[in-house]
Amino acid sequence: MDRIRITLVKSPIGYKADQKDTVRGLGLRKLHQTVEHNATGQILGMVNKVRHLVKVDIVPGG
Repeated sequence: MDRIRITLVKSPIGYKADQKDTVRGLGLRKLHQTVEHNATGQILGMVNKVRHLVKVDIVPGG
């Protein structure tokens, strides 16, 4: 299974509560914090919901 690296590049302040909850659900708390997840359907759906707040990279050899 592929792994993706997700980085919070924009603050969720001023966005709807469900988007803030999605960012938190991805494990992101601070700006420029990076987490890695398996690229499951649930994670990809969450990333799609907050795509304007995060940067996504595919982890090579993941």
